[in-house]
Amino acid sequence: MTEQIDWSGGDRRQQSGQPSPSTAARLLKVDALLVVFVVALGLIAAIALLRDTLRIDTATVGVAMAIYATIAMLAVSHLDTHPHARFGGANAVTMSRAALTGLIGAIVLISDGFREPGNTTLVWAAAAAAGLGLALDGVDGYIARRSGRASKFGARFDMEVDALLILFLSLAALVLGKAGAWVVLIGLMRYLFIAAQAFVPALRGDLKDCFRRKAICVVQGTALCLLMLPIITPPLSTAIAAGALVLLTYSFGADASALLSAAREKRRLP
Repeated sequence: MTEQIDWSGGDRRQQSGQPSPSTAARLLKVDALLVVFVVALGLIAAIALLRDTLRIDTATVGVAMAIYATIAMLAVSHLDTHPHARFGGANAVTMSRAALTGLIGAIVLISDGFREPGNTTLVWAAAAAAGLGLALDGVDGYIARRSGRASKFGARFDMEVDALLILFLSLAALVLGKAGAWVVLIGLMRYLFIAAQAFVPALRGDLKDCFRRKAICVVQGTALCLLMLPIITPPLSTAIAAGALVLLTYSFGADASALLSAAREKRRLP
């Protein structure tokens, strides 16, 4: 029997109707950039609608867009870790939360209206935006699980947006005089942990999913949202912030202890 040889050089993936890896990567990037653009339009529209009422200045708008653009750029640059063909609804929700985070960050960092004594309109609006962002935190994970598109990319994207939002909210607590400078440690804790990983390799290990970690994360967000409310003042606000910091310190301490123990066990193995 004469062997039949295919001299066409065709790609089996292309013959079956599936795009090549390079084409799939380009399509995924286009899909992600489309989501980035649509969310940006939504952020611009929301600011335009509320700008006069909340007295949001041009500089604040510019910083909000810069923060959002930076988050979006970092997310798109890591699409090689995204295993699915489409960016997905879950990541679109997270991108929307990134836009809210950018707006909140800009208001907290540079808006004069946020600091004006007696002018609580912008503070209430920022607190409402933070509450919406935290409420959406559970939505993206639910969509990912329901659609079968959960991934390490999505989990990391979600976590980094969470961490940045918590940092901005802890800065808000300081700016509003709800607690001392130590309150910023709530927002810096994750970044300090990442810095520690550079000096202690054992801390770079993988952590298992943990209800304690998720519950305390929710507590942090809720506590910091409460601290933004004008009706929450010292000493109550100080007590809330202190309680949140104690819980977060315990959580990170427990994770560090687990990682160090796992590393010691690994070294003992033959």
